[in-house]
Amino acid sequence: MSYANDMPTVERVARTDAGLASELRLSVMRLRRRLAAERHPDNELSLGAMAVLGALYRAGDLSIGELAARERVQPPSMTRTVNCLEDGGYVARKPHDTDGRQVLVTLTDSGRTTLLADRARRDAWLALRLRDLTPEERAVLRQAAPILEALAQKD
Repeated sequence: MSYANDMPTVERVARTDAGLASELRLSVMRLRRRLAAERHPDNELSLGAMAVLGALYRAGDLSIGELAARERVQPPSMTRTVNCLEDGGYVARKPHDTDGRQVLVTLTDSGRTTLLADRARRDAWLALRLRDLTPEERAVLRQAAPILEALAQKD
């Protein structure tokens, strides 16, 4: 007896919001793992540390508290991450322009170079895979990308 016809397909499962949530979760997690595996071989920084470099690249100089809030971690955890990045020469600390009590974290040239090399490698891997898709599939992903980003930003 064959159970092939009883097996849920992505199309069947994704018909409900709960099913769609399950399929998206699984697919996004698998893609994230695959992209993490495609990181630059010389890069020994954790994904969390790379996220901090990315936040500084996008937003400019930030305080430890601002970085912690952006990355949704506790300030003591962010302090440890920033200390490691500073020890490696990826970030530096500088006084806040207007608030003498605050210290800002800034991206160094080494941090920028490391971040951009890592991104370029993973972007190249993904771009190569996207070429295997049909124009229609790529169009769907172009529409989905900002929606996925909005979902990622929701509390």
